[in-house]
Amino acid sequence: MVVLRLEDLRTGETGRIVKIKGNGPFRLRLMEMGFIPGAEVKVIRYAPLKDPVEYEIKGYHVSLRHEEAAKILVEKVS
Repeated sequence: MVVLRLEDLRTGETGRIVKIKGNGPFRLRLMEMGFIPGAEVKVIRYAPLKDPVEYEIKGYHVSLRHEEAAKILVEKVS
């Protein structure tokens, strides 16, 4: 299993969440949005200036900045 940061995935790629780094309100907010270990997240598109990035998780779309996505570790799903 190769573990990447969520920000390393490209448009159209899907990853399965392995771990969320960090703690406190940020981590709790991500988990409330569905970013929990085992959930699959797909990269939908990058903004024109590459930040933020739109992701699809559990049937809805959410945008995260690169610094936020860097704290989410995923394994690539083929």
